[in-house]
Amino acid sequence: MNGEGLASWIRHAADLVSADAERLTRLDAAIGDGDHGHNLDRGFRAAVGALPGDAPPGKVLIAAGRAIVSKTGGASGPLYGTALRRAGKALGDARDVDAAGLGTALKAALDGVQDLGKAVEGDKTMVDALAPAVAAYEAALADGSGLAGCVRAAADAAAKGADDTVPMQARKGRASYLGPRSVGHMDPGASSTALVLRALADVAGEG
Repeated sequence: MNGEGLASWIRHAADLVSADAERLTRLDAAIGDGDHGHNLDRGFRAAVGALPGDAPPGKVLIAAGRAIVSKTGGASGPLYGTALRRAGKALGDARDVDAAGLGTALKAALDGVQDLGKAVEGDKTMVDALAPAVAAYEAALADGSGLAGCVRAAADAAAKGADDTVPMQARKGRASYLGPRSVGHMDPGASSTALVLRALADVAGEG
């Protein structure tokens, strides 16, 4: 996957987030500030506008991450921005990314999110979608899958991880203030993470 491929991912993710912004915001209204979908929509629109032309994959992700940080309110801006910038840095100046390289970038994204948010699986955060996605990607890679297959495995795992946050009690972020009342609601960050990874799987499958 080259720089244009990853730029296509950011554009497609922006489209999916925009189409689902109302649902994401409703999820957030139940256990958070009620602005996740609209904030992330604004951030990804800014990321699309900041995409550089004819740049290596790493530079594409770093530019997108910077734009998201600057234009996205709440916790999601720093978290998504850090994820993309860490992934971009992991890719370096390579003009093309293979399955192993993209796996390294996704792991760097997860590490960045956890370094910043201090969340682990089970805390009812975006980590509950991103961590199983990375694990599934690595397992598929070890089994010999190509890039598209690895990303599809990651997207499926992220979707399941988001669903699995429904019965959890939040232990991080604003939702944690609700205690037991946070049970029964899907985490909005996990849901948007699943969307973003689905966008990557869609784009990778076209290649």
